Amino acid sequence: MTSGIEPSPHWSLVDVPQQRIRRWKNVRTWARLIREAEALWRVDVRALHRLAALELGQLLQEVPPRLRRRVNRWLRRMGVVTRLG
Repeated sequence: MTSGIEPSPHWSLVDVPQQRIRRWKNVRTWARLIREAEALWRVDVRALHRLAALELGQLLQEVPPRLRRRVNRWLRRMGVVTRLG
């Protein structure tokens, strides 16, 4: 037995833009974190280089596979050297 309320076909149309915005924010966040880690790499201090390498390695492992292409696009726009495999 159903509740008598049928889902509106417009609900799915409303969710699509929200999902796209959420995914866009996630991609942008990953790209910014990677850019910040690479910026640390450019500082001429060995301790910071080690920290940046650890951060960058961790971030690259944590990017969800389904977002990697989009993150790479953001990284190219920002002029970042790292590319996800």
